[in-house]
Amino acid sequence: MTTRYMPLEVPAAPPRVLDIGTLKRGFFFFAVALMVVAPFSQDPLAMSVGAAVPWLMLQLINRPGMPAGVIYILLYQWLQVFARVLQSMVDGEPMSAGLFGANVGRAYWYMMASLVVIAIALRVTLGNLKGSRDRAHFEWRPVDIFTMYIAMLFVAVACRYLAKAVPALDQPLDALGKMKIVLLFMLFTTVMTTGRNTNLMWVAVGVEIVMGFSGILSDFRGVFIYLAIAAVASRIPVRGGSVAVGALCAMVLIFLALFWSAVKMEYREYVTGGAESQAIKVDIDDRLGYLGSRIAAPDAIDWNLAAYQLLIRLAYTDIFGSVIGVQESSPEQGVMRQWQDAIEHVTKPRFLFPDKAPLSDTEVYVRLARGNASEEIRLGTSISVGYMAENFVDLGFPGMLVGIFLIGVMFGLMIRYFMTLKVPWILREGVVLAFALNVAFNGVEMSLPKLFGAAVMFFLVYVLLARFGFPMGLKWLKGRSQAGAAQPS
Repeated sequence: MTTRYMPLEVPAAPPRVLDIGTLKRGFFFFAVALMVVAPFSQDPLAMSVGAAVPWLMLQLINRPGMPAGVIYILLYQWLQVFARVLQSMVDGEPMSAGLFGANVGRAYWYMMASLVVIAIALRVTLGNLKGSRDRAHFEWRPVDIFTMYIAMLFVAVACRYLAKAVPALDQPLDALGKMKIVLLFMLFTTVMTTGRNTNLMWVAVGVEIVMGFSGILSDFRGVFIYLAIAAVASRIPVRGGSVAVGALCAMVLIFLALFWSAVKMEYREYVTGGAESQAIKVDIDDRLGYLGSRIAAPDAIDWNLAAYQLLIRLAYTDIFGSVIGVQESSPEQGVMRQWQDAIEHVTKPRFLFPDKAPLSDTEVYVRLARGNASEEIRLGTSISVGYMAENFVDLGFPGMLVGIFLIGVMFGLMIRYFMTLKVPWILREGVVLAFALNVAFNGVEMSLPKLFGAAVMFFLVYVLLARFGFPMGLKWLKGRSQAGAAQPS
C-alpha cells in the first residue's frame, strides 16, 4: 500500500504596506538607534526621550479610521522641537548653555509634552472612527482629476489676487484655494492605488515645485508632503522600488531646502527690489532665471552654512525659551490676553468688521519675547512666538496643557466631521489633509489667532463646499469615467 504525503501549504504572508503602524515600527527603531547615540550627545536625556515621542504619538493615533493627514500635524511639529537637540550637537554645547540658558531646556520639555497632549486629544475625538473605505476612485480617470487640478490652479491664483484687492476676504479665499491640495491628494492616491497614469502625478509634482519657487516664500515643500501622506493613505506595499522612490523624493526635498536656505535672502532682495515689503517687482521668467543660474553654479553656494541655517530655522525652541525668561521676570498684564485676542479674531471676521485692527505676529513677538524683529520687518515677513508659547503666557505650566488639549479637541472634532461626510473616502482624506496643512503648515510657529481663524474659516468654507461644490465635482468625474468606458477601444 502506497501512502502519499501532500506538502503542507503555508499561506503567503501578506505584503507589508505603508501605514501608521509601519511608521510606528520605523520610529521605534529610530528611537532605539538614537538612545544608543544619546550618551555621546550634549543633551542625552532630551535626545533619548525626544526620539521616543514620535513612536508614542503614533501609538496613540494608530486606529483603523484615523485619517493619514493627522500624521503631518504631529510629526512636523515634533521635528521643529527635536531639531534643537540636533542643533546642540552641531554647536557643541547643551541647550542650557545657549543664549537663553536653561529656559530653552524647559521650553523643549513643555513643547514635547504639548505634542503628546495633542495626540491624546486626537485619540479621544477620532479613535472610534470606522476604517471603512470605498473604491469609487478606481472608476475615475486620473486625467480628469488632473484637469480639475489645473483648473484649480487658476482659481487659487485668482483667490490670491482677489485677497490682495479685498483683504477682508483673505481667510475664506485662502481656504478655498486649499482645494488644490485636495485635488492633488486625490490624483496622487488614485495613481498610487490603481497604477494608472503615473506620468500625470510626476507632472503635477514638477508644476508644484516650479510654482513654489516662483513667489517670495518657499512653498515647494508642500507637494512632497502631499506625496508622503498619499502614500500612507494608499497603503502602498513596502518594496524595494517604493522605498527607492521615497528615498529619492526625500533627497530632492533636502536639496531644495538647502538651496532655498542658501539663496532666499538674496532672492527676496532681488524680487522685491530691496523694498521692505513682499511686493514682487520682477517677472516670473526673470525670477526663475535667477534661481536657475544659482542652481547651475553649485560651487558658489556654501552648503555647510546652508545646512546650519536650515537647522536653526527649523528649530523653534529658543523663541519659547526667551518667552519663558521674559514672562517670569516681567509677566504679561491682563487675564488670558492671548486667548482673548484669538477668540476676538475669530468672532469678528474682517468682512463684517472692516475696521478691526490687524493682529501682527511680529508685534506679539516683540511684546512677549522682547526680541529684535528688525530683519523680518525689513523683508516684509513676520516672526511668531507660536501658539504653545502664547498658551504658556496665559496659563503657565502645566496649565498650558489644558489649552493645548482644547486645541487638539477642536482639531479632532472638525476632522471627525469631514471624515463622516457622505462622499468617497479619498475625498474625505483629501479634505483632512488640506485642513492639516491649513492649521499646521508652519507647525509650532502658528499663533493662536491665526490658528483659530484658519481652523474656523476652513471649516465653514468646506461645509459649504460639501453641500454645494463636491456633488457637482463628483458627478462630473463619474460622468467622465462612464463616457470613457463607453467609447470603443
